[in-house]
Amino acid sequence: MSGAKARGGARASAEHVMAPAVVFAIPVLKLAWTLGGGDAARDALSAMGPANWVDVVIGMFLAEPVLAAVLAAVACHLTYAYRAAHGGAARHRERALIATAAAASIVPLAAGVVVGAFNGLWWGVASGALGYLLRLGVVAEYRTGARSADTGHRTGRPATSFRPRAAEAVRVAALLLALVVLPALAVSAALNGRSWTSVLSCDVNTGTGPQRARVVELDRSAPGVVGWDLAAREVVSGTNCAVEADDVIRPPWWRS
Repeated sequence: MSGAKARGGARASAEHVMAPAVVFAIPVLKLAWTLGGGDAARDALSAMGPANWVDVVIGMFLAEPVLAAVLAAVACHLTYAYRAAHGGAARHRERALIATAAAASIVPLAAGVVVGAFNGLWWGVASGALGYLLRLGVVAEYRTGARSADTGHRTGRPATSFRPRAAEAVRVAALLLALVVLPALAVSAALNGRSWTSVLSCDVNTGTGPQRARVVELDRSAPGVVGWDLAAREVVSGTNCAVEADDVIRPPWWRS
């Protein structure tokens, strides 16, 4: 049983570390690949400001519906599993099942609204439903005794009925989403060569006189923008900007 607890704790730790690791590392990878190297990523991040680090993640979230849905579902599961493992699971046994299921639906519903607002109704429905299903899996683990409400660890109890087997299947699905699918989608989105923000055509002056240039917007600065000049490969100030429909900066990594 102690071995099962250790393995369960290690898997839970890996799940909780993966999502922050993706949020921390993926913006740098996105900047470096899209703009053409580490030096460009550093210059762009300096122009954006470190406080805007998460803007890259938000831009990817808005542009990649599958990534948005999976990230929302994983976040719904991780937050619920963390609270359950730190004392919240006791309420699963104290409250009626209907009340517990209703309380578990609040965050997935909110996540579905956010994803749906930016990526479309059905993406919102899919992310909310998936997040809710993963939360119900946590509820089932504690109610069937597969996980202890006192320690948060798996009990090692064999799955001898339909409900424990279903809870185990949901737990495995949650692990796969958090440890395999989410990082794979995030890396794919980082290396697809598309901009995470608006691509503009602006008047810029890099020392050779005013000219039109294709610019990746990094920050708004009246009366124009601060952006990355794709041809000159440097941070510039642009004015009289117009949005371009094409947000592809370079070919994806797998075609380069």
